[in-house]
Amino acid sequence: MGYQVKRPTPFDDYLSLFRQHGGTSEDYLKDHFERFRKTLDEFNTSWVGGKRVLDIGAHWLHQAVMWRQGGFEVMAVELPVVFQQEPIRRIAHIMNIQLHECSDLGSAKDLQSIPDDSADVVLFAEILEHITFNPIPLWSEVHRILAPGGKILVTTPNYYSWRGRAWQPLRFLLGRGGGISVDEIIGTHTYAHHWREFSLREVVNYFRTLSPDFVATKAKILPTYKRSVAPWKSAIQATLDTVPLLRPNLHVEISLPAKTHGVTAKASW
Repeated sequence: MGYQVKRPTPFDDYLSLFRQHGGTSEDYLKDHFERFRKTLDEFNTSWVGGKRVLDIGAHWLHQAVMWRQGGFEVMAVELPVVFQQEPIRRIAHIMNIQLHECSDLGSAKDLQSIPDDSADVVLFAEILEHITFNPIPLWSEVHRILAPGGKILVTTPNYYSWRGRAWQPLRFLLGRGGGISVDEIIGTHTYAHHWREFSLREVVNYFRTLSPDFVATKAKILPTYKRSVAPWKSAIQATLDTVPLLRPNLHVEISLPAKTHGVTAKASW
């Protein structure tokens, strides 16, 4: 018998659910819980379509579980080494989340087992900035899996955020380049660096370039998901969030009204 579908509130109750089934990365969940919640809330302000969700890059299933509790049917995609962890398999079983292991998103061959038109929503949350491969094979598979009338939901950091890399002119002038630094590449333990961050216009253009079938129907720059507990830091965040360009989070919804053209972008050497 599966877990009763309901909306997770507050955070402690949500964390307790994962603890009951073997635990999870609690620090990561604490840092990102508000992002998961506000992403779902924003999406639900306008979504009236189906309930089948494909969560690509589902990791510890933190977001997948929240969408499941929100009434969606969820398929989750992640590396085999992640989904082979027993606590993740337990929470997936109790929440009736289908796990699809994918060893290489670049080729996306493992996604071929997912049927055509089997998802109404594709979640691509905080993944776009990590991609280091040509994405055409991946998005070709997503186009095939996404049902007509469905949406791709992309969240990713805003390059022009007040804390982003756009505001590092001294580093540029000193000849130290842009983007992620050599020190960060070598000296930081990470699950994956933010290799490429985007502006709002770039994300919209990204999908327009992939296929004329993809249509941006919502493109927003959202405020800080989780405010600092320090009052002075929280006040600074609130002040900077009043300037839309400087807000840290992009929320973009890409619709697929009809499958007319497919993914038409071509890569060249």
